[in-house]
Amino acid sequence: MLAGKSTKLSSSLVEDMQDGGMGSIRFLTPSKSSRQLGKAVAKGEYIDEDGIPVSIVVNVDQDGELYEVDFWKVDFSPLRRYPKVSEIKSEICE
Repeated sequence: MLAGKSTKLSSSLVEDMQDGGMGSIRFLTPSKSSRQLGKAVAKGEYIDEDGIPVSIVVNVDQDGELYEVDFWKVDFSPLRRYPKVSEIKSEICE
């Protein structure tokens, strides 16, 4: 649960973001017409299978609801694979 919200991840709808194939997704909320990026709640990094570092940031919107999972590959190339949980070096943001 994020910020006291009861968002169910398993029933969430998402869409691919136009990020050059880096794998980012945005959470869709049909009940809200205007959403804005709020803040980062978690960050992580791992090494893609081609040896290039990838940054991951989980962001919530202005109301604390899941907004996006942003993947950024440092050389801007397309993501080759999503990481295994054990590969991610992560931190919780305050």
